[in-house]
Formats: sequence, structure tokens, C-alpha cells
Amino acid sequence: MKPIPASELKTILHSKRAHIYYLEHCRVLVKGGRVEYVTQQGKQSAYWNIPIANTTSILLGTGTSITQLAMRKLAQAGVLVGFCGGGGSPLFSALEVDIDVAWMQPQSEYRATQYLQQWVGFWFKPGGRLHAAKLLQNARLDLLDKSWRSRTLVSTFPADLARLSTLIVDSRKRIGNALEIDTLLQEEARLTKSLYQMACHALKLSDFTRAKRGEGTDSANAFLDHGNYLAYGLGATTAWVLGLPHGLAVLHGKTRRGALVFDLADLIKDALVLPQAFMSAQQGDSEQEFRSALITRFTNTEALDFMIETTQRIAAETSAAMAEVLA
Repeated sequence: MKPIPASELKTILHSKRAHIYYLEHCRVLVKGGRVEYVTQQGKQSAYWNIPIANTTSILLGTGTSITQLAMRKLAQAGVLVGFCGGGGSPLFSALEVDIDVAWMQPQSEYRATQYLQQWVGFWFKPGGRLHAAKLLQNARLDLLDKSWRSRTLVSTFPADLARLSTLIVDSRKRIGNALEIDTLLQEEARLTKSLYQMACHALKLSDFTRAKRGEGTDSANAFLDHGNYLAYGLGATTAWVLGLPHGLAVLHGKTRRGALVFDLADLIKDALVLPQAFMSAQQGDSEQEFRSALITRFTNTEALDFMIETTQRIAAETSAAMAEVLA
């Protein structure tokens, strides 16, 4: 039997899927391209196939383990996974599938609802989402300006700082004049394209064209993709810490349920990921060397703190602004 291509694994709607599995005392792994669970029968192992394209959820009970590759296959198929006690309860953790990544969320935690209440207070109003998106984009420019001018970066990434100032001033003007979200997205793309050109000029790189995710064959594109995924991880962490559902995006929310992660990742992608990707490409770094350098940059610049504090500020300021409008 031929394996089902990853692109077709979500063909069956969850409402039409037939299976929910409760497993205990077994291992879940990938064998021959299929997700299977293994049980011990004496000295022999028995392998049982899990039809993931027709499975809604899997509960892993007492004495179970699962491999990373199996989690990847289950995420591709949109299968929900939970760790639970014997007999299916209580539920300890459940899996949330966002942007091709599986996030495990503890089910017994109590986070403050302050930021969620502020966020939903403005999110259902188009003017509120636009106001928050503008704050987000301006915060992105703040970090971009600060990061690219820092001594640690200038010594290895000699960008044209006068040109950078011109781009930022122009971008702030366009953001301030924007009347809809699409205009902000267009400005974001325009600025990033200009920053790619600046990076190529600073490092004397040529023939760079930004490819779609996973389609670039050069190291700069590969490092940008890799770095963006690390930024998505920080974005998802920020949203989780503040209790904000990933679907309550202000910029990218028209097509992707987890788009708030993309919004928050934008705060650091141009400022931190972009220069490191081009520097690592010029230096001929391996993927691991790039990853290590970028994580160090995230740590030294306190990127996660910046993202959390910025999101808190946006929630508070936009909520207050909408309250004044309605007063």
C-alpha cells in the first residue's frame, strides 16, 4: 500500500473521521512510513497500524511513549494528541497544531485573563485591530533601528545606517497613513525587500531572491526559513504566556488560524533573524552554527521579554483607545 502524501492527510474533515484511540502500555512510532503502536507479547513485539488520515484524536495513557517523527506525522494529519491518566482521565496535556508545529499545552494551569479581556475588547472592532496592528509595526521598527545600530552588530554587519533611517522614517509615515490592514501588509513586504537589498550590499552578496518557504536552494533562504521558525516559537510562547488564542491576529488573520504567532514573530524577524541569516550565509556556517548564533542573539537582546512587554502594551493601549472612542 502506497503511503498517503502529507498534502492529502487532512482531506477527511474531523467531523467525518471515524476513530479516537486510547492507548496504554505501548510505544507510538513510525515504521515503514506509517504511524503504528507497538505492544509487547512475551519476547515478541506486535505492531498495529493507526490510520491517521481517518483519526480524530489519540489519548496516551499509562506506560506510553511517542517518538518525535510520529508527532510530526500526526501533526501533518491534524490529529489531536493528549496525555492522560489510566482509563482516559484526567487529561494532563493536549496538543495544539499551529503552523506545522505541535505545541503541548498543560491543561491544569490558571493564567491571568487580563490580557485576553483587553484583547477581545478591541479585536471585534476593525478600528481596534488596525490600531493594534499599527502599534505592532511601529514596535517592529523600534527594534529594527536599535538592533541594526548596536555595536555588536555594526562590527560584523556594516549596513548603511543613513539609508536605514530614511527607510524607517518613510515606513512610519506609511503606517500612520494606512486606512486598512492590507496597506500595512504591503508596507511590511516593501520594507523587508529593501532590507534584503541592504543586507546584500553590506555583506557584498549577489543574486539573492527571497524564495517561498522550503523552495530556496541557497543558504541565505534556508537560514531565513529556519530563523523564522525560531521566531514563531517565541511568538507562540508570547501568546501562550499572556493567554491569547493564536487565532486573534491583527495582521495575518484572514487565512491562517494561528496567525497571531506570525504577527508577534514579525516584531523580531527583520531586526534579528534577517542580519544573522545573511551573516551566516556569508560565513558558510552550518545549520547548527546558524541556529546557535541566532539563539544567542535572541538571548542577548532579550527578544522574548521585548515581545511579551510589547504585546502587553499593545493590549492595554488599544483597549484604552477603543474605550475612549465608545465613551
